[in-house]
Amino acid sequence: MRLVAGITLVGRGIVGLHGEPQFESAILLILSTATGMLLLAGLWTPIAGILAAAIELWHTFSRHTFSHPGDALNHIMLATLAIALALLGPGAWSVDARLFGWKRIDIRNRKN
Repeated sequence: MRLVAGITLVGRGIVGLHGEPQFESAILLILSTATGMLLLAGLWTPIAGILAAAIELWHTFSRHTFSHPGDALNHIMLATLAIALALLGPGAWSVDARLFGWKRIDIRNRKN
């Protein structure tokens, strides 16, 4: 999931920056590319996921999105994927897992 979301965010950001975007669009595209790189590396996954979801929802409701018919649904899908990543946290092959380790929650049996 991290790879799909990260590659999509970075790809859209790079393609969008090749033209001459307006200032607001350029800032969002740079943030999108940065959060995509963080998700690819697995660094600050919950923060990057929430930021990516916010950016994608901003793209969904901005006036530039509706130039192509299917763009709004693609942004909503990517925002949903980013929220899922924020809730799941980093995977086994991530910088976060190397820095902080995996957290384990043991649920005790209440029948004792």
